Amino acid sequence: MAFCASCGTQMADNAAFCPNCGKAAGQASGAGASAPPPTPAPPASYGSTAAPAAPMAENVAGMLAYFTIIPAIIFLLVEPYNRNRFVRFHSFQCLFTAAALIVLHVCLSFLSYALPLIMFPIWGLLGLAEFALWILLVIKAYQHQLFKLPIVGDFAEKQANA
Repeated sequence: MAFCASCGTQMADNAAFCPNCGKAAGQASGAGASAPPPTPAPPASYGSTAAPAAPMAENVAGMLAYFTIIPAIIFLLVEPYNRNRFVRFHSFQCLFTAAALIVLHVCLSFLSYALPLIMFPIWGLLGLAEFALWILLVIKAYQHQLFKLPIVGDFAEKQANA
């Protein structure tokens, strides 16, 4: 790539005239023709002092909080998400829902030892209900709604406002 000796604009190698200032490719303005071409100025994005924006929208972060508990924990620890009430609410609701489901699974596993034939269809229905709940929470978070579950939603809201 060639640069204009007059203004420093980048030009095609076979260009006869500068597309910016119109001078001939070999013509210099006052400087010696043997002087190296000036280096082009860096793009305006270098060294900008603007405040960094969040890497993703808060509704996307709220939605991702429901994909296992790992993103929920990360969003509660990492700036700027740990200051965002919406993301905090969905992260806490994910954690509290996961804890409630673990307690439910432990209780039902004790019952399944006593009544294995009755519990087999209940486990299947519970799995479908958990999947439907997960889909609902992901969609509501993506639609930017604070959808509260009956018990854990209140706990999550208290923690998100704290």
